[in-house]
Amino acid sequence: MHNSNIGIKRIRKNLISLEKNPVIQLKKLQKYSGQKANPRFLSSEQQGRDTLFFAKKGFQVHALDYSENAVEAISQKAQKLGLSQSITAVRHDIRKPLPFADGSFDACYCHMLYCMALCTSELESLFQEVRRVLKPKGLNIYTVRHTGDAHYRKGIHRGEDIYEVEGFIVHFFSKEKVEHLAKGYEIISIDEFEEGELPRKLFIVVLRKEA
Repeated sequence: MHNSNIGIKRIRKNLISLEKNPVIQLKKLQKYSGQKANPRFLSSEQQGRDTLFFAKKGFQVHALDYSENAVEAISQKAQKLGLSQSITAVRHDIRKPLPFADGSFDACYCHMLYCMALCTSELESLFQEVRRVLKPKGLNIYTVRHTGDAHYRKGIHRGEDIYEVEGFIVHFFSKEKVEHLAKGYEIISIDEFEEGELPRKLFIVVLRKEA
């Protein structure tokens, strides 16, 4: 489903990041960009790995997390590294509407956020919220564990394709689920990669908001 002629000319100035794995993210952004840029990022992660990585690369980053402690930790790390002007940390529950105006951002990135303990109806709402705050042709790039993963259908079944394994609840995605959640988007690509010791098997998905 990859279109090598997409040729998005620039990453633009605003970027939403909602989770981890900065190396894959940067490669994807560069793949669809004709030149370097300094996007603004919204990141939802406890460790701040993506946030700090992109800020060091010259991006303006908005970090978003449910935990006040995590938000404070990211702010402290930013200050320690001299990145405070590049990072804004905000506390927010992603099950609620995103606190941004329509068409505010050029891209959204999420590493394994969507495959947390969120049911399909909650994901549908979140995907449409992301679409709302994206500019026309904005990107929604995300990674999720998929149904080819070794933990799929293991542990305690929590409904749908959601399983609790070793205390962690994971919503495993099929390609059909990716397509279902892509309402209002063009699917640019669905690629697979592995991560960690199991290894975890994931999709990295690139969606583009339809005008």
